[in-house]
Amino acid sequence: MSVLEAIELYRFFHSGDDEVVALRGVTIMLDTGVFTALRGPSGSGKSTLLACLSGLDEPDGGMVSVLGERMTRRPEPERARLRARHLGLLMQSGNLFEHLTVRGNIRLQMQIAGCDRRGEIDRLLGSLGLDGLANVLPAHLSGGEAARAGLATALAAKPSILLCDEPTAEVDAITEQRIIDHLIKICRDGTAVLIVTHSNALAEQADRIIDIRDGGIVHD
Repeated sequence: MSVLEAIELYRFFHSGDDEVVALRGVTIMLDTGVFTALRGPSGSGKSTLLACLSGLDEPDGGMVSVLGERMTRRPEPERARLRARHLGLLMQSGNLFEHLTVRGNIRLQMQIAGCDRRGEIDRLLGSLGLDGLANVLPAHLSGGEAARAGLATALAAKPSILLCDEPTAEVDAITEQRIIDHLIKICRDGTAVLIVTHSNALAEQADRIIDIRDGGIVHD
C-alpha cells in the first residue's frame, strides 16, 4: 500500500539571472513496510526531494500526497498537521530544540502528534544506544548522539512514514549497524522508510535503492 505519492516534482532555484533545476520530474511512491535507500552525489537533489516530500518546501511543479491527503499547495498549518500525524523527519541539522533535554524533545513531538507514549521513551533511547542521555541538553551531545536523539524524536509518535537525511553519517560501524537494525525493525512493523545515505552498509540492507543524479531518478 502506498502511503506517500509524489508525482512529477520539479524544483527550481534562482540566483540573479541563473536558474538551477534541483528536481526534474521526480515521481516516487513509498509503500508500507518497505525500506528504501536514496543515493546520489552531493547536489543531486536528495535533500531537496526530502524537503518537498515532507512539505517543508513547495515544489514548483507536481504534487505530493500523504495517506491520500494532498500536501502540496496547502496552507502551512495543514502541512504541519499532516507531518505531525503521519511523518517522522530527520534532517542533517536542526532536529532538536536546544533549550529542551532529549526527553523534552521527544515528549514535545508526542504532544504535537497527539499521542502519549511517555512510558516508552527510555526503551526507545536504549534501542538507539542513548542510555543515560535522556536528561541531557543537545549542546552536550556529540554529533552522532545528536543525530540519534533526532532520530528518536522523529520516531516518537510511531509515524507511518519516516524520512531521514544521512542518519548514520557521524557514527562508528557498530553504532551504524545498531541504527540500521532499528530502522529495519520499525519497517517490518509497518513504517515506510526512506533514507538518504552515502553508506554502502545501509544501502545493502535496504529493500529498494533509488539513485538520483542531476535532479532526476536514474535507477529504481
